[in-house]
Amino acid sequence: MSIVLPVYNEAGSVAHVVSEWMATVDRLGILYEFLVLDDGSTDDTQAALGSLAARHPHLRVLRHANIGHGPTILRGFTESRGDWVFQIDSDGEIGPAGFDDMWRHREGFDLLLGDRISRSAPLVRQVITAVSRASVRLLFGRGIHDVNVPYRLMRGPLLRELAAALPPNLFAPNVILSGLAIRRQLRIYQTPVQHVGRQHGQSSLGRFSVLRPAARSLWQTGLIAWRDRAGSRRRG
Repeated sequence: MSIVLPVYNEAGSVAHVVSEWMATVDRLGILYEFLVLDDGSTDDTQAALGSLAARHPHLRVLRHANIGHGPTILRGFTESRGDWVFQIDSDGEIGPAGFDDMWRHREGFDLLLGDRISRSAPLVRQVITAVSRASVRLLFGRGIHDVNVPYRLMRGPLLRELAAALPPNLFAPNVILSGLAIRRQLRIYQTPVQHVGRQHGQSSLGRFSVLRPAARSLWQTGLIAWRDRAGSRRRG
């Protein structure tokens, strides 16, 4: 399995998140690589990752100039090597508690997702989440409740195939991947996961700074939905 973790200025949280997840997958006896993608951090994240990598041979660190969270996620997917790929975020807002259930059910499914309950997030982010869900339902169909959750396990070859076909500048690739999974009638499993507020560090996005890129994400989602549908008609 490949664990994909995008980070940006997470010196205060990355060691805790990586250590917590390594303990979980070690307990389950999973063979894994831990792929951390540093999106041009300007704090001490790189030093923290260097210290972790020196102690943990499973840890693989890729660093690039700042390109944004969405493109960093996509790079992680395409660079992954595991039969399964599990993506998480570096804020620690969703812990490992729900992963055991997800891992047990993997063989019967193509995509396994967390569904955040008791979500602790600013109102503007909750509104954006609701709009993303509505857009996926309108453009791709129903089937996934938490379309942008950063807590997802997917078959590696399938994910890499889908990710390689997407534009590299997507703001929210997980939203679009959720939509494509619905349209392709993949076998989808959803399990409740507890969402808590950020425990370490600070978010790199302000409360309202996400509005413009979120609007761009809606445009990108609609455009890809249209192109995918047109491509399906030509293939059919």
